[in-house]
Amino acid sequence: MTGELLSVGLDLGTSTTQMVLSRLKLENRASPWAVPKVDITEKEVIYRSPVHFTPLLSDTRIDAAAVRALVEAEYQKAGVSRDSLQTGAVIITGETARKENARQVLEALAGLAGDFVVATAGPDLESLLAARGAGVDKLSRERHGAVLHFDVGGGTSNLALYDRGKLVDTGCLDVGGRLVKVDALTHKITYVMEKLRGLFPGVAVGETATREVLTPVCQAMTEALLEAAGLRPPGRWLKHFITHKTVDLTVKPNYFTFSGGVADCVWSPGEDDFAYGDMGVLLGRVIRRGFEEAGAALLPTEETIRATVVGAGSHATELSGSTIFYRDVDFPIKNLPVLRLDCPVERLEEELERALPMYADEGGQNPVCLALRGPENPSYQEVRALARAIRAGLSPLVEAGEVTVVAVENDMAKALGQCLYPLLPHGKLLCVDAVHAAQGSYIDLLAPACGGTVLPVVVKTLAFEKGG
Repeated sequence: MTGELLSVGLDLGTSTTQMVLSRLKLENRASPWAVPKVDITEKEVIYRSPVHFTPLLSDTRIDAAAVRALVEAEYQKAGVSRDSLQTGAVIITGETARKENARQVLEALAGLAGDFVVATAGPDLESLLAARGAGVDKLSRERHGAVLHFDVGGGTSNLALYDRGKLVDTGCLDVGGRLVKVDALTHKITYVMEKLRGLFPGVAVGETATREVLTPVCQAMTEALLEAAGLRPPGRWLKHFITHKTVDLTVKPNYFTFSGGVADCVWSPGEDDFAYGDMGVLLGRVIRRGFEEAGAALLPTEETIRATVVGAGSHATELSGSTIFYRDVDFPIKNLPVLRLDCPVERLEEELERALPMYADEGGQNPVCLALRGPENPSYQEVRALARAIRAGLSPLVEAGEVTVVAVENDMAKALGQCLYPLLPHGKLLCVDAVHAAQGSYIDLLAPACGGTVLPVVVKTLAFEKGG
């Protein structure tokens, strides 16, 4: 059995908005007598939109109508209709996620884009998506080492540390090419981010931007990146530019990579300092020089400006195992981000407390599906211990009245549900097994089938484009 999906990806970022359409070929790789296991076997990018500046009404508000019109115009250019799109991802990132009307914009795009993944990517989740889109997880496996990735955009730099293919930690700094905006014709400064005001002579709205005026700003930002990378001792600038946290360098990076709009200026800055109406070109040059002078091993990535969303949602549809447990659940549950943890049960509560904030945004903590491998042939005591750890680690969601959703690979969901259910004050619980859901994916759980014995499950993984 084979098939195709038309997939859309839309990234609404601090500086730019862009769309990519892909055709995904699906193939059932299971035997004729087994439950279907559909994989993506080929990916073909069929349309890349131009890179548009994100439409803004002011420094604090996104122009939702203009964004919608932009997307509709790109659909028309690509020769596709909304009804022909079967999957996709719409992600709002960077400083744009902090705008006053970010949620309203997402709601407007959700209606336009259909039933896709739609999320305000907090800084940790954005770090993960950008690194995966740039191919850093694969690069760290191939190099058998640790890679620290910087996604340097218009408003923020998202950090992700991978070691041999596994995510170690994430961070975010207020470092970006568009934190000082410049009129491309007059070179007058039109915007300065609050954190920069009053710190650098001549950097103020109405002043004339020159290389000499803005280079000290770029040097300070680069110093913060070098400190975050462990290439300089922690100092003034890292502390000043941290958004919420930086990466834990318990694992020392061997290599350093860049994506985001400024990454293009790291590798090929061009001659015009203010070509994009900001300081991105200057920042890229200074970053390259700073890291090279520090002796950093720099590696190119598969994607730069399109790293965060370069494909869209790929579907892998399967059935859960038959030992499911659910109470007080309103089906379907759609577009739930997956938090996957592979750690001993003794560490599960601690790891949940560390990882859960990755899925928070300006509106607070968002629901997740906790994905685990689960022990094989567990004893009753092992299942009870796992249930207690899950209850403690997911406490913010439980106390908020959200449904507790757990997907395990091994055959134990019913027993786990029976142990976990009495620990929940509201009793909203769904446990499924025989489901593999990777970190960074999204999951749909549909109404029970086959007399209530199984659940149709859709795992949606961001389909990252390979190569140029």
